[in-house]
Amino acid sequence: MTNKLMPGKPVPSLDVETLEGVKWQLEKQDPRNFSMIVFYRGYHCPASKPYLQEIDRRLGKFLVLGIEVIAISSDDRAKAELAQDEWGIENMMIGYGAGIDKMREWGLYISKAAFEGEPDIFNEFGLFMVRADHTLYFAEVSSAPYGHPNVSDTLYALDLAINQGHPMRGGA
Repeated sequence: MTNKLMPGKPVPSLDVETLEGVKWQLEKQDPRNFSMIVFYRGYHCPASKPYLQEIDRRLGKFLVLGIEVIAISSDDRAKAELAQDEWGIENMMIGYGAGIDKMREWGLYISKAAFEGEPDIFNEFGLFMVRADHTLYFAEVSSAPYGHPNVSDTLYALDLAINQGHPMRGGA
């Protein structure tokens, strides 16, 4: 069962170890506009690779918009390092070791291994835009590996939302 987070409401706490060697804690983040949290399926997932690569290539555009980005999985440190190194992720912060219970708390779908090389249990994709006051602005959650929103479309929409003061939607 997944938990449905509501726009305008506080999001659950979140803290993960990062490959940068620091603990990332949502409660301590103070972005100009948003913390963008990308929950990816893990190193085993071929669909996660190009998506994270595209965000990493365009990270500067997110930063100009006042959006701080972290990609998080339930992978252990070794697998997170493989993803960073083999996928060529050079700019984006990578968090690892998020527990399945925490993923459920964030409303993510959870899958069991169906193919060789997959972890026994892991999260499906989720993207969350969290305001500096730690309330949800936007969420995109998928029950399958191919549900990523287009990075260019996301940047375009966030630029409009930020620069034209577009209100949060979906919280009624």
